Amino acid sequence: MNGTMHMTHASTNRTPAITQHAAARYWRATRARDPRADGTFVLAVRSTHIYCRPSCPARRPLRRNVTFFRTREEAEKHGYRPCLRCRPNEISGPVALVQRAADLLAQSSEENLSLHELAATLGATQSTLRRAFLHVTGLKPRELAEALRLKRFKALMRAGKSITDALYETGYGSSSRVYERSNAQLGMTPATYRKGGLGMKLGYTIAKSPLGKVLVAATGRGVSAVYLGDDQSKLVAELREEYPRAEIAAATNSFERWVKEVMQRIEGRPPHFELPLDLQATAFQRRVWKELQRIPRGRTRTYSQVARSLGQPKAVRAVARACATNPVSIVVPCHRVVRQDGALAGYRWGLSRKEQLLASERSAT
Repeated sequence: MNGTMHMTHASTNRTPAITQHAAARYWRATRARDPRADGTFVLAVRSTHIYCRPSCPARRPLRRNVTFFRTREEAEKHGYRPCLRCRPNEISGPVALVQRAADLLAQSSEENLSLHELAATLGATQSTLRRAFLHVTGLKPRELAEALRLKRFKALMRAGKSITDALYETGYGSSSRVYERSNAQLGMTPATYRKGGLGMKLGYTIAKSPLGKVLVAATGRGVSAVYLGDDQSKLVAELREEYPRAEIAAATNSFERWVKEVMQRIEGRPPHFELPLDLQATAFQRRVWKELQRIPRGRTRTYSQVARSLGQPKAVRAVARACATNPVSIVVPCHRVVRQDGALAGYRWGLSRKEQLLASERSAT
């Protein structure tokens, strides 16, 4: 392999089809005019060539005239125009509220910004803001604030800032606060992370798949990253951003067998062998990832079920964070974890890919 390996699998740039299960769920939300579904999909009417929000107050069309798209961009690409009544091309509702809150949190350097202060600034009630966050992101406002703060901390460390300066600029009250979080979210101490993977030698390969581009990166000991996306350069940039001081280069054919195994699993087929992994992780992350690997192909588990299987039923959010920080998608099948109501949520590589992965596994099974 010379950096980019062209596999025999057919590549597709088309949007993955909406499954029958998802379409039925979307239609139920449409009939109920459920505002909580706004931002998760749009419905398009073939007879008028107009697309709407699920909560649009206009008269409902016949089901046979309706098709669904996950985003307004997809609807417009297929020739549909936005409804002038519900204005689905404008951000509003819970999604807009969360976006405004996220912007404020990203700019804030206060470690203990209260929910009351945030809601008051946005002109919303605390309960409304909390519900919007849980629906749109699956996180509490404080958890998103912590994630954004840690993201800024990581960026400052990669830019060469001292640990003390990075702590000050991101508003951590003490070094112990970030060290508490670093073990779970950096996978290493700040001092180690600041080295940016110094001494690591990572080879990567990019292959084509039904999900778009797949980047597989590995050391001599095992697979360290499996990223999914549409843009090859962005995937490589993301790898370099995470490990700016590692030696990263296009791979030789030294782990071609590992790449083929990843491709097999993307198509929903059973594993041929256990892939070796070389990951930075906490003990809890490893426990969660091991548990995810026990979920049968084509099946799903809720975050609560995973937490209970670990003997820690109250650790639901910790399980969700471990899923979100999983660097080896497909190998550690975090796409098989769903919300309590069975809805798909929280997949780093996009819900459409999560939906397609599950559909492929069910079909192959």
